Amino acid sequence: MDSSEQGSSVSSTDVASGGNLPPGLTEEEAEEMQVELTKVEDEIQTLRQVLVAKERHAAELKRRLGISPLSEIKQNFTKGWHEVQCSNAYMRTSQTLGDLNRRVTSSNLYLTASSTLEEIGRSNAYKRTQETLSQAGHMTSAAFSSMGSTIRNQFGEMSSNFSMHHSLSMPAMRNSPSFKTFEDKVENMKDKVMGRSNGESDHSPTSNNTPF
Repeated sequence: MDSSEQGSSVSSTDVASGGNLPPGLTEEEAEEMQVELTKVEDEIQTLRQVLVAKERHAAELKRRLGISPLSEIKQNFTKGWHEVQCSNAYMRTSQTLGDLNRRVTSSNLYLTASSTLEEIGRSNAYKRTQETLSQAGHMTSAAFSSMGSTIRNQFGEMSSNFSMHHSLSMPAMRNSPSFKTFEDKVENMKDKVMGRSNGESDHSPTSNNTPF
């Protein structure tokens, strides 16, 4: 016997003993209601067990079909949005917005503003403004292009001047008195070193032909 049956039996005993009866309720009526309550609770318990079994079976079928929780959420969202679109409240709201849009677009203020914008677009002042902005854009692009060419030409002239100055300065430097003096000193030092090395070679023991 489960808890619901135990509770029902205890309640039936209490009813049978005539205790805790609500006002205006006889013992026979209380017993009939208690029996009906027991049946309903048993049916609820049975339905819960059936629901759990059905949920398990549905989960197994989804797993075998490859339906992931994410795809299931997407399907539920799509289904819910479709139900919202088909609802009377959504249809009334869409109809109200459509009527409001038609009223706004057909109003005199909207038509006047549209015609004013069209007149502005066709006016000479607007066209002159567009032409001025276009010319200013072309002039700006040409100015930047000319400035870039000027900078490149200046760098090229600087490089060529540096190379020419370097090539012209070398012969002039070689013909200068200071460079010639330096060359003379180097030649004198070279002669002294060569003369000393020749003298040492003449007095070396290997060059002496006197027999022992």
